[in-house]
Amino acid sequence: MTQPMLEVRDLKMHFPIGGSMLDRLRISGGLRFENPVVHAVNGVSFAIQPGEVMALVGESGCGKSTVAKTIARIYEPTAGEIRIEGQDIATLGFTDLLPIRAKMQMIFQDPYASLNPRQKVRDIVAEPLLEQVKGAERREVPARIAALLAKVGLNAEHAGRYPHQFSGGQRQRIGIARALSVTPGLIIADEPVSALDVSIQAQILNLMMDLRDEFGLAYLFISHDLSVVQHIADRVGVMYLGFMVENAPRDVLFSRPRHPYTRALLSAAPSIKAHRDREEITLTGEVPSALTLPSGCCFRTRCPFAWDRCTAERPKLQDVGEGQTVACHLTDEPERDKP
Repeated sequence: MTQPMLEVRDLKMHFPIGGSMLDRLRISGGLRFENPVVHAVNGVSFAIQPGEVMALVGESGCGKSTVAKTIARIYEPTAGEIRIEGQDIATLGFTDLLPIRAKMQMIFQDPYASLNPRQKVRDIVAEPLLEQVKGAERREVPARIAALLAKVGLNAEHAGRYPHQFSGGQRQRIGIARALSVTPGLIIADEPVSALDVSIQAQILNLMMDLRDEFGLAYLFISHDLSVVQHIADRVGVMYLGFMVENAPRDVLFSRPRHPYTRALLSAAPSIKAHRDREEITLTGEVPSALTLPSGCCFRTRCPFAWDRCTAERPKLQDVGEGQTVACHLTDEPERDKP
């Protein structure tokens, strides 16, 4: 097994909620002050091999985008390790992170908001590159920009235009060119096609896969669209309320999901094909608040298979074979797996 391009170990990201002293004052059980936090990510672990596409899926608010931004060090992690080619970057300062930035880049969801409207395309693409090259190498930057634009399907004449002069798909191609400018090994793609028309989505996805094959890129791909994930991913991690509840190779997860939440997601996914034999699991209730996590299993308040152990004990990810790990007590007692 080669060294992972990215390895995340027990990553946590909690956001403290500010407020006045009166807001934080509690009298029940004695006079005290509380410092509430949003438990956005709660001990997530996974690894991505060079050239592999790892997708994170789950409902809105499950923490998948927070994982991406924490790995990119947009957020300062509360705890855990983030290893890029074996080096833990979770506690590195700004200066020490600069050479690491060349190893990982990010593609954002909104291709317009992520581009500086005051910069021309050539400056947008060159900005991360100029942070990495010095001296005589800077003379090569214009040629590299032209080559990058051609690589993502844009013309040299586009270099002198501003972002508002492009369509959404073209703007996302500019974002991809910017990410490629420093020849990274890992690209973090946070819902990169969700803001685009379906026909344009296919073009961007195919471009990303072509670039993966050409440059050996690894992707952390964030999405809520299971059809997109099934097309692009090698491995899929399923998140719920900041926890990783299942992690498996794509084909294994889509054909033999083990966690009740994964099965509910797949049963709810829209399809133009008739699935008379597809399992149907209807979830009731709302996702619990990330301010106060439920005891035991994070999914127990909505799970149709929950039982006493789910309230008392939080399940850990267990290897169930075929490269699949599941955080569910049903893996120990499968006879309970019925409505």
